[in-house]
Amino acid sequence: MVKVCVILGGGGHSRVLIECIQASGCAQIAGILDAEPASWGQIIQDIPVLGGDDLLSEMLIRGSNCFTVGKGSVGDADPRRRLYELGLKNGLEPLTVIHPSAYCSTWAKVGPGGQLFPGSIVNAGAGLGCNVIVNSGAIVEHDCKIGDHVHIATGAKLAGAVHVEAGAHIGIGATVRQGITIGECAIVGAGAVVVENVPSAVVVFGVPARQHQKVAM
Repeated sequence: MVKVCVILGGGGHSRVLIECIQASGCAQIAGILDAEPASWGQIIQDIPVLGGDDLLSEMLIRGSNCFTVGKGSVGDADPRRRLYELGLKNGLEPLTVIHPSAYCSTWAKVGPGGQLFPGSIVNAGAGLGCNVIVNSGAIVEHDCKIGDHVHIATGAKLAGAVHVEAGAHIGIGATVRQGITIGECAIVGAGAVVVENVPSAVVVFGVPARQHQKVAM
């Protein structure tokens, strides 16, 4: 069966996502839905923004059978989680998107709706939950366990057996030492070097990374 995909959410993240889908040939793109009315009617890399999320059931009738989340997360995974759950609620299948230049070991597991962007690496024994982003050039080493809705940003590096719990955000260029646990909804700042476990719902940054505040929930 041909996969016909709706992208939920526009913006910069969706640009790279569109390229990944087209380069991999994993699906046809039916269009983009976005909650922001100002974006309706815009064209993002030849793909139209058709309207709001209320059109999702209509897209299903028109022949769309899968979805992917076109929004990234900058320290807040909740919008991505809500869009993912919206797609499921409307009976669409989450599309897993892997760019041809990404490397994913045959001994790794990428959950439903996962996105592996150009130059990313997911090595043997790693397990990714649903709706996870491994952004351009990021590395997830062997035996890492990544929870649902996690965003591993551009160029971040997770050493072996790192555990990242659901909803956490690993910032651009961050490095996480082997065996570390990053708690649920925690934020690791850009360029941080994490050498100790990070509690849930806190923000850490610096070299070495230190806790600076709690995440507003």
